Amino acid sequence: MELTKTAQFTDEDILMARYAKALGHPARIAILRVLLERKACICGDIVDELPLSQSTVSQHLKELKDVGLIQGDIDGKKVCYCINEQVWKQAQETLGALFQRYTSCDSSCC
Repeated sequence: MELTKTAQFTDEDILMARYAKALGHPARIAILRVLLERKACICGDIVDELPLSQSTVSQHLKELKDVGLIQGDIDGKKVCYCINEQVWKQAQETLGALFQRYTSCDSSCC
């Protein structure tokens, strides 16, 4: 069995890429903003906030949930979504560490 190219990267790099991919769509950023503002949401409320169909919002919610940034609890026929605090903090630390590595260049930089 052949190893995939991702096996050549660190677990941290792979995790960071998963977070970045999940954050890589403006609809997902908008969903996260709604959840951050309200602390919890029912899917229908999120649909009311975005210019997208229910099915499209559901697809974006699934992507965010798959990476663990959000979690959802079933309440009858509705699913209540909120930020997964533990994973959110991990993503914050992981992505923040990358940005903190930057130091200003001297004039020899491009």
